[in-house]
Amino acid sequence: MVVLSAAVCTKNGKALLSRQYVDMTRIRIEGLLAAFPKLLGTGNQQHTFIETDSVRYVYQPIEGLFLLLITNKASNIVEDLETLRLLSKVLPDQAGGVTEEAVQGKMFELVFAFDEVITTGGYREQISLQQIQTNLSMESHEEKLHKMIEQSKVASAKDEADRKAKTIREERKKMEGIGGG
Repeated sequence: MVVLSAAVCTKNGKALLSRQYVDMTRIRIEGLLAAFPKLLGTGNQQHTFIETDSVRYVYQPIEGLFLLLITNKASNIVEDLETLRLLSKVLPDQAGGVTEEAVQGKMFELVFAFDEVITTGGYREQISLQQIQTNLSMESHEEKLHKMIEQSKVASAKDEADRKAKTIREERKKMEGIGGG
């Protein structure tokens, strides 16, 4: 199975989020995503996939949105459907809901979660929703260290600013004392 792209789009085809797993141009992915709603109108409503000459769209309607996988035609449809099912659980879990605003507000978290499910090259990882949650919530020692250093820099800059402000106030008082006396 090779997933070319995983996307979340609206019913009218506006892409809210799209993640490519193989090298493809922006124009090509935009063309594929733009073609999806047109193909959807002509397709059989009993199936959740549409095949074209070059790719297969595997999709799942979720409330007012579509979760969409674009795969090559040689991919295993059963694996594609399993991947789609897992992503359909990841989407509300990570976004906190399935609305345009929720998806747009949690885009990066969703991309990271999609990357846990699908590797670069478009292959599915054998992973569960719980493992994805665990992987995404892991803490990084380097990240903690970086945050501590940043907080230290901010605190020291604030102290320096306070010290300079105090010096300036003292100089003004001296100048007022000299000028007024």
